[in-house]
Amino acid sequence: MFTYTPHGVCSKQILFEIEDNTISSLHFVGGCPGNLEGISRLVQGMNIKDVIAILSGIPCGKKSSSCPDQLCMALEEYLRGEGKNIGRKSRTIDSLVA
Repeated sequence: MFTYTPHGVCSKQILFEIEDNTISSLHFVGGCPGNLEGISRLVQGMNIKDVIAILSGIPCGKKSSSCPDQLCMALEEYLRGEGKNIGRKSRTIDSLVA
């Protein structure tokens, strides 16, 4: 499982798991719960590069970035091998955000 700290948006943390360059799970901590749950469900099962192509650069109101844009930054960091891996086997996203 990987974690990313977003900047300049309402969400405080992005937790995600990748399998074969596909998003297998995604959870935003903080932010707009309904919208971010919807985004999480929509991108689950999608290829990382496809998600980046679709969501990169989306602003939020007057902010230059958004939670979907920050997700893309997290995925780009992961692709560069810079993602923060917080372990996977004994932890699930549900247990981390409970």
